[in-house]
Amino acid sequence: MQQLSIQEIQNFKGKYPKQLYLLFFTEMWERFTFYGMRALLILYMTKVFHYGDAKANLIYGTQQSLIYAMMIFGGLLADKILGYRKSILWGGILMVFGSFMLAFQGEAFFYAGLATVVVGNAFFKPNISSMVGSLYANNDGRRDAGFSLFYMGINLGSILGGFLCGYIGETINWNLGFGIAGIFMIVGLLVFVKGQKSLGPVGLPPLKAGADTPSWLTRTDALIFGASICCIPLFIYMLNNFSYYPIVLNILLFGSYIYALWVSWQKGKDAFLKMVAALVLITFSILFWAFYEQGGGSLNLFTDRNVNLHFFGHILSAAALNNSINGVMIVALSPIFGILWIWLARRKREPNAAVKFALGLAQLGFGFYLMAYGAHYANSEGRIPLLIYALGYLFMTTGELCLSPIGLSVITKLSPTGIVGFMMGVWFLASAYGQYLAGYIGSLMSIPDESAGANINSLQTLGIYANGYGRIAVISVICGVVLLALSFWLKKCMEDKK
Repeated sequence: MQQLSIQEIQNFKGKYPKQLYLLFFTEMWERFTFYGMRALLILYMTKVFHYGDAKANLIYGTQQSLIYAMMIFGGLLADKILGYRKSILWGGILMVFGSFMLAFQGEAFFYAGLATVVVGNAFFKPNISSMVGSLYANNDGRRDAGFSLFYMGINLGSILGGFLCGYIGETINWNLGFGIAGIFMIVGLLVFVKGQKSLGPVGLPPLKAGADTPSWLTRTDALIFGASICCIPLFIYMLNNFSYYPIVLNILLFGSYIYALWVSWQKGKDAFLKMVAALVLITFSILFWAFYEQGGGSLNLFTDRNVNLHFFGHILSAAALNNSINGVMIVALSPIFGILWIWLARRKREPNAAVKFALGLAQLGFGFYLMAYGAHYANSEGRIPLLIYALGYLFMTTGELCLSPIGLSVITKLSPTGIVGFMMGVWFLASAYGQYLAGYIGSLMSIPDESAGANINSLQTLGIYANGYGRIAVISVICGVVLLALSFWLKKCMEDKK
C-alpha cells in the first residue's frame, strides 16, 4: 500500500481525520496509566508512609511538575532528532517500567518509580499532541474540534485509570493499583505500533541532507536514550530535596520564554506577535493549573475527609470518585463543546482563544466557590453533600474544556515551523509551574502534623479547605476578568496578516 502524503492526510473529508482515532486510543491508555498512578499518590504517602500533609503535597507537586517540565526537552529532541513516533515509543516503555517499580513496596522503589515516570512522560506527552496538530492544515477550522475529541480520549483514560486503580489501590492493595497502571500502558504501546502505518510521514524523524528515508535507530538516538536513563537518579534527588526545585523551574520557564521570542523574532513581526499572544495565554494557564490541579492533591484529601461518600446505600472510594468524576463529565461534555465550536465557527461567532481562556478561569473559580460554599451544608461529621461537590466539579470541568484542549490547538497554530514540539513542551512547562504551585497551595491548606493519622478532625479540616477554596475562587475570577479585557489586543496579535 502506497504511503499517504502529508497533504493527502490533511485534505481529509468529514469532521475528523481517520488517523486521529489511532492517536485517541494510544493517548487514552497512556492517560489510564498516568491518572491511575495520580489517583493513589497523595493518599499512598499519607496513609502508607504516614507523611504529613505538607510534605505529601510538596512531593506530589514536585513530581507532577517535573513530569510536565521535562516535556520541553522531549518536544525539542523530537523536533530536531528523534521524531514524534520514536519519542512516543521510548516514553511509553519507560512509563511501563516506572509503574512496575511503584508496584513494589518500599520508599526506594517508590521514588525510583516516580522518577522513571517523569522521564517517560517527557518523551511521550508533548509529542502525541504535536502529532494531532500535524494532521491539520494551519487554517483548518476543524482543528479545535479535533483537539476536543482527542481531549475526550485523554479523559476516557483518566476515568478508567482513576476509578480502577484508585478503587483497587485504596480497597485491595496499593501496589496492585500501581501495577495495573503499567499493564495498560503496554496496551497503549501495542495500539500505537499496530496502527502507525496509517500515519504516513507524520511523526517520522527529520531527514538528514541526502537521505532518502529516516533512520529508526542511530548512534545519536542511543546516546539520547542512555542520557535519559542517567537523569533518573537526578530526579530521585529532586524529589527527596524538593525545596531546591523552584530554582530549576524558574530558570527553565524564563529561559524557554526568551528562546521562543528570539526564534519568532527572526521569522518576522507577524510570527513574533503570535508568539507574544501564545506566551500571554500560557502565563494565564499557569494560574489555571495551579488551582485546577488541587484535584490530585488537596481535593483528594478533601474528598476523603470532608465529602459525604454515601451513595444509595454504598460508601464510595474517595480515590476512585475524585479521580474519575471529572473525566466522566469531560467525556459527556467534550462532544457538545466540539459541536458548539464548529457551529459558532460556521457563523463566524466563535470566541477567540483568549476569551475561551477567560471563560475557563471564571468557571473554575465558581467551581471552587461551590466547594467552599458547601461547608454551610456540612453534616455533624464535617462532610459536605455529594451533590454540591459534584456541581463544583461540573464548573471546574466546563472551565477546563474552555482552556485545555483549546490551548493545545492554539499553540500548534501560533508556533513557527520548526519549534512546534518545543512550544508544546513550553505549554506543558506552564502546566509544570502550575503543578508545583498546586502542591505549594495544597501545603498551605495542610493540617498540623500533630493532627495527622487517626486524630484527624474533619470539622477542623473543613474550615481549612473552605477558606482556601474561597480564596482560590476570588483570584481565579479576577484573572478571568483581566484576560477578557486583554482579549481584544490578543486577537489582533493572533491574526494572519496579509
